[in-house]
Amino acid sequence: MGFRTSLATATLMALGVAAINVSPAVADSAYQAFGTRGRAQDVKRTIDVVMRDNSYQPQRIQVRAGETVRFRIRNAGELLHEFNIGTAAMHQQHQREMRAMFESGMMTATSMAPMANMDHSKMPNMDHSNMGHGNMGHGNMPMRHDDPNALLVEPGKTGEMIFKFTRPATLEFACNIPGHYESGMVGKVDFAR
Repeated sequence: MGFRTSLATATLMALGVAAINVSPAVADSAYQAFGTRGRAQDVKRTIDVVMRDNSYQPQRIQVRAGETVRFRIRNAGELLHEFNIGTAAMHQQHQREMRAMFESGMMTATSMAPMANMDHSKMPNMDHSNMGHGNMGHGNMPMRHDDPNALLVEPGKTGEMIFKFTRPATLEFACNIPGHYESGMVGKVDFAR
């Protein structure tokens, strides 16, 4: 989600990151066309997903409009991977933003980097609000990637996200880390009738 307080904005400005637009309404709007953060008490099933270096298992998932699903995501690869539910256009935009994050030092091939290690000069005009990656860390805290529709998982780790699919859409789940989508790290979300 987007930044929740003006304190977060002030912290970023103090760190010299004032060029980042932090409007939460923009960050939240893209996935809200088809879903929202789910509540644990509404989960009816869990879908286990295994990420390997540039593949998902399964490659296709089926959901129903109105269904709340827990995704348990295990990264069995050697690289950092993302599980991100969105439209093809959302993934295309997010890939550009992830590339900027790598270039700035916000992440490496295997992990999220502390904000203190970032090269802010490499992202002077980056509009972070469209990334759907609210809650950037600061100092030695890593940037958090915690939108309802996306999860970054480091090698050997497992993460969970709960997502409610509110209405049918043409969706994919994908890893938008540079080169991963292009290498085939994308799957389909089918809506049952």
